[in-house]
Amino acid sequence: MSEMDKIVNCLYRRPEALFRLICFPWAGGGSIHYAQWGKHFNNSIEVYSIRLPGRETRFKEPFAQNLEQLTEEITSILLPSLKEKPFAFFGHSFGAYLGFATAECLKRNHGLEPVHLFLSGGKAPQSAAHYPTQKRSDLPDDEFLEWMTSVGGTPSEILTNKDILQLFVPVVKADIRLMDLKNFEKLQNKFFSCSISIFDGEENARHDLEAWNDFTSGEFTIRIFPGGHFYLKEPDNENFLVAYITKHLETVEINYF
Repeated sequence: MSEMDKIVNCLYRRPEALFRLICFPWAGGGSIHYAQWGKHFNNSIEVYSIRLPGRETRFKEPFAQNLEQLTEEITSILLPSLKEKPFAFFGHSFGAYLGFATAECLKRNHGLEPVHLFLSGGKAPQSAAHYPTQKRSDLPDDEFLEWMTSVGGTPSEILTNKDILQLFVPVVKADIRLMDLKNFEKLQNKFFSCSISIFDGEENARHDLEAWNDFTSGEFTIRIFPGGHFYLKEPDNENFLVAYITKHLETVEINYF
């Protein structure tokens, strides 16, 4: 297996596509959800779904120790393909922060940025609420499960099966710990020039969404959908997201090379 195949799940190959959409999983998530998104996009967009260590075909690998380790691995392996054609990032919840941190690493170290950042289900990372006194990854397992249940989106067959939970909780905690350790407060104002679109569910806990605008000099948009934290799993919302992303990529002004 190549390094690219190790971290990228691409079920619908479109080598002639004009754009690539790189998707980052939520905490504890695998690559299959976004890999299946590929069938919903037309031939102008190829979807790469990122596969993280400690799960799926990488289950024997240790979890990343910090977000920098993860972003450096992703950028180093993806860099040749990102130089080929314009690309955008999509991430939900933990995936929004991982995608954002990867974009930061990519621009800081290689002078390259996405044409659009589509970020979902997360408060702005410089928000004070992002740095609670009690980190979620430090919670005892029973309290951590209460938090997971309150967020919603985790299937009941997982939450009620102790054997599955023993496998699932450490993966989620490992991802949340990466976010708890990362500090975005020192990232300079208007660091990006690309467009940023922020998405959230109307029933999700209130987030500081407007503050994401601090990071870009480009176009900034917020869209709120019916539903809770995992609003994007609802078919109508998913269809709207696919159409929205397609429209914004196909109409982007390409000043890429």
